[in-house]
Amino acid sequence: MTEPTAPEGERLDTFTAALLERCTFPPAGEHVVCALSGGPDSAALVALAVAAGCDVTAVHVDHGLRPSSATDAEIAATIAARLGATFRCERVELDDGPNLEARARAIRRRVLGTAALTGHTADDQAETTLLALLRGSGATGLGGMAPGACKPILRLRRFETHRLCDLLGLDVATDPTNTDRRFRRNRVRRELLPLADAIAERDVVPLIARAADLLRDDDELLDALAAELDPTDAQQLAAAPLPLSRRALRSWLAADGYPPDAAAIERVLDVARGNAAGCELAGNVTVRRTGQRLRRDSTPPPSR
Repeated sequence: MTEPTAPEGERLDTFTAALLERCTFPPAGEHVVCALSGGPDSAALVALAVAAGCDVTAVHVDHGLRPSSATDAEIAATIAARLGATFRCERVELDDGPNLEARARAIRRRVLGTAALTGHTADDQAETTLLALLRGSGATGLGGMAPGACKPILRLRRFETHRLCDLLGLDVATDPTNTDRRFRRNRVRRELLPLADAIAERDVVPLIARAADLLRDDDELLDALAAELDPTDAQQLAAAPLPLSRRALRSWLAADGYPPDAAAIERVLDVARGNAAGCELAGNVTVRRTGQRLRRDSTPPPSR
């Protein structure tokens, strides 16, 4: 693979520097693990991490779901070598079927570790926010992904990561599942966003990403205010503004490992207000009121 010519090299340096100004990589010299699928977003992630001066280990997770998975691993290894990053391939077992995307994300997170850097872009952020809207999520879901060291290229656009790979002369992998209409994200990407662009007569990704930022800021403020409430104090909960009492209860009840839905929160609020003596929640959790205090009990499921 030939190196870029001088004019291209000049454009590459300028383009890379401009992209890095909008990235949130850790300080130069710090070791980072970058998820590298072999596609253009993750390839750009590794390229920019190296350009930022990080000590980069690129990790490819091979799910073994496609006949081309071995080829994807080879492409990822070639990209890492070309960019000067250490490379490691992790092979995992994952069967096709329901909730494939969620299961794949979970296993990647387990293999890569929670501190790994991922190549999510502003386009991914817009898709995530729209998917949350379709699920009826509140501000927490609509806030999308939080920017930071683990998502350092979240302010970049997908066309920019593709352009960087072109300038670098990288041969990247193409994931056929990105066109599979079984996955709702693909329909949002290929149907809903283009329709929204046409209706708005402009590129709506920056608008949705900005809305996510605003909602995330509001969400963090409400969380901080809700943390000042005692979720076991029924009188305090009943008197507090509803958005805060809901958040305080959600945080308290999620400690059992079963994040409560909106209906569950309302049932517990009825107990706090004195409209019910108690209520049952998922995971065999019961909430009862004794005097002015709420008590949460977890009971084992009945034996069969």
